[in-house]
Amino acid sequence: MIKAFLNFLFDLYRSRTLIIQLTIRDFKIRYLGSYLGLLWAFIQPAVTILILWFVFQVGFKSAPVENFPFSLWLICGIIPWFFIADSISTGTHSVVDNSYLVSKVVFRVSMLPIVKLLSALMIHLFFVLVIFVFFLAYGIYPALHALQVIYYGFAVTVLILGLVWLTSALMVFLKDVGQIVAMCLQFGFWLTPIFWSLDFIPAKYQFYIKLNPFFYIIQGYRDSFIHQVWFWHHPFYSLYYWGVTVSVLVAGALVFTRLRPHFADVM
Repeated sequence: MIKAFLNFLFDLYRSRTLIIQLTIRDFKIRYLGSYLGLLWAFIQPAVTILILWFVFQVGFKSAPVENFPFSLWLICGIIPWFFIADSISTGTHSVVDNSYLVSKVVFRVSMLPIVKLLSALMIHLFFVLVIFVFFLAYGIYPALHALQVIYYGFAVTVLILGLVWLTSALMVFLKDVGQIVAMCLQFGFWLTPIFWSLDFIPAKYQFYIKLNPFFYIIQGYRDSFIHQVWFWHHPFYSLYYWGVTVSVLVAGALVFTRLRPHFADVM
């Protein structure tokens, strides 16, 4: 099993140049035909952030969370969630949406979820810069801890990759997977402390909230920009996260490998 998994990763590594080319192509095609083109990739999330800022900061005059402006606390949670939701949603549909490539024997279909993930990552990198801009607009200079957002970005990318290998393969055989994933993302949005603080939950239930691996990522972004806490200060939770992530990655790769020969028969 381990050998099959390593061979699977090695084959993808050898196709890294093609993956980059397909990512750039996918990023362009996504917004081809619209007047603003690629700008739509950034306009829609930016407008969402501005609306949330206006509603909660200007309209409701939300109180600071953990002695920090609510709007800054919010964007540190919602920007990584944008990346999580977008990459999982598009990655799940990646194989079905490119069914014409499945019949090509020489084409590694396992690249398709990676392409969608990297395309979403390009947008996410831009919005990480937006976080810095918001902090500077409030007169707050992020500390050195902000650099560990690179670590958390890598951590969530690995987890999502395993998930989309799994969901994209299953969706070929069960179209309901797309709807199930969309529903799970809705639940995940409200069950993850994005709009609310973990302190609102009774202590005896906080353990269950932390079992959600995406909590580790959201909290990590806030640790990087707000709390100024290094990720190694949470050794046990970091080990738990990577245990879950590696398990999902291996499971996703093996399921995709096992189901791949049957894709053409179903599609």
